Amino acid sequence: VQLQESGGGSVQSGGSLRLSCAASGNAIYASAFGWFRQAPGKEREGFATIDSRGVTTYAESVKGRFTLSQDNAKNSLYLQMNSLKPEDTAMYYCGALTLPPQISSTDKDAFGCGAAAGQATTYNYWGQGTQVTVSS
Repeated sequence: VQLQESGGGSVQSGGSLRLSCAASGNAIYASAFGWFRQAPGKEREGFATIDSRGVTTYAESVKGRFTLSQDNAKNSLYLQMNSLKPEDTAMYYCGALTLPPQISSTDKDAFGCGAAAGQATTYNYWGQGTQVTVSS
């Protein structure tokens, strides 16, 4: 699976940006995709995820402001970010989780829970990131 983010940039507080993540390779077999961000000196934070059924989850910090969407025909993932705040400043990454076909249902459920919770260690493929900077 290869992932490539785009759409980052610099905006003022209250502005909007739309990030894209182009997926290729065996991305169609991914069990989950997620958007993550990492600010300098901080851990990578998962804040928006989507599973293979199309169920999305959001962290409280972005709920109501960010919207994750997916276009399966284009193998792309999108993140519409509105009402941006200076604390949203970070490098933004797209992550994918793929699981081996022989995995047990118990392990699959465990990975699914981790993916939905935005646990970065659950995901096994990453893009190179795109920078988002929000000025006050």
